Amino acid sequence: MSQETPNSKLTAEIVAAVEAGFAEQTAFIQDLVRLPSLRGQEHTAQDFMHRALAARGYAMDRWAIDVSEIESHPGFSPVAVDYQNAINVVGTHRPREERGRSLILNGHIDVVPTGPREMWQSPPFEPRIEGDWLYGRGGGDMKAGLAANIFAMDALKRLGYRPGATVHLQSVTEEECTGNGALSCLVRGYKADAALIPEPEDEKLVRANAGVIWFRVHVRGHPVHVREAGSGANAIEASFRLIQALRGLEAQWNERQKDVPYFAELDHPINLNIGKIAGGDWASSVPAWCSFDCRIAVYPGVDPRQAAREIEDCLRAASRSDGFLANNPPEVEYNGFMAEGYVLEPGSAAEAALARAHAQIFQRDLEDMVTPAYLDARVFVLYGDTPCLVYGPRSDNIHGFDERVSLASVKQVTAAIALFIAEWCGLEKAE
Repeated sequence: MSQETPNSKLTAEIVAAVEAGFAEQTAFIQDLVRLPSLRGQEHTAQDFMHRALAARGYAMDRWAIDVSEIESHPGFSPVAVDYQNAINVVGTHRPREERGRSLILNGHIDVVPTGPREMWQSPPFEPRIEGDWLYGRGGGDMKAGLAANIFAMDALKRLGYRPGATVHLQSVTEEECTGNGALSCLVRGYKADAALIPEPEDEKLVRANAGVIWFRVHVRGHPVHVREAGSGANAIEASFRLIQALRGLEAQWNERQKDVPYFAELDHPINLNIGKIAGGDWASSVPAWCSFDCRIAVYPGVDPRQAAREIEDCLRAASRSDGFLANNPPEVEYNGFMAEGYVLEPGSAAEAALARAHAQIFQRDLEDMVTPAYLDARVFVLYGDTPCLVYGPRSDNIHGFDERVSLASVKQVTAAIALFIAEWCGLEKAE
């Protein structure tokens, strides 16, 4: 690819500016990883983000998600936990004169649980660097991305520029369980001509992703002493039969993939996960209760509430053929994601601008990908009529042990974001 392009000088300047600030950016990611922003504990990390954005002179907004403000929205996911610490933070840059196109730079602060910490090579919330890799829970998913948003703007400022359009830097919560954080931003009035989310997507653009449903199944049995186990009803064993029925539904949904654009070639796009199970009270009593938590994907264009009815129908059919469950049908509780998937249709001006920026920095074309995971981009695409570009660094083991993110990739992605901002928003001289 020729280096003599109209943006080659600015590209070189941005690369140098990102390099100049990268030690600070790496330390910023490490500081964020040290703040264990698990569900219900996000507020300390959001305090950190608020201070960082306020120190840069952005107009600040901070609030706890109010369920009453979003529960009637079609993108709302049901929730049964306290949102007191479910804090969103937004810092806004406003230009002297609005000349370019506005932008939302979004990322989520919440992280998933670590699992048994002794199974990590080093403590999950004590970040370490080994070669090119930064290790720690949330480093890849997606605190490195949050840092990339901030330090891309810093790089432009270091060069004496700032965006020539409004830019909202959003740090949201609840991405890992409901998507209600990004939805709360939308309902609060934050909109733009495009959005970008630097999730760890291996330097590719996400073309489409699946929707997700979370649900809990409650089974009740009849307790007796184990010496009379045959006369009781074991709720844990009954749950196994229901799980097998759900596996059958998972297989049926996967058979539909040939009719779904962008999903026909994926290997097993609909994944059912039995993520948690609890039951019984005493080793010598036949268990009277069992509850298990599930996550299942749905294709874009499928109403998750209709899919939920299929789940309930599946469980009812399985219960009718079981002597115990026929008289003690299970109950289904929805306790998280009720989220539709989305497709980013090709051809948007925002995608074209990102493709140019990526090609300048990486010296190769931007590839796209389809993922069976959840992404907050659905809020922008489905409900904000906004193209949302999910594009971020290389990482390994997100949601697993020894999560890590490539620092070289973070540096290049940061430069690509800065170059994208320069084209999309335009630039004005900083004061």
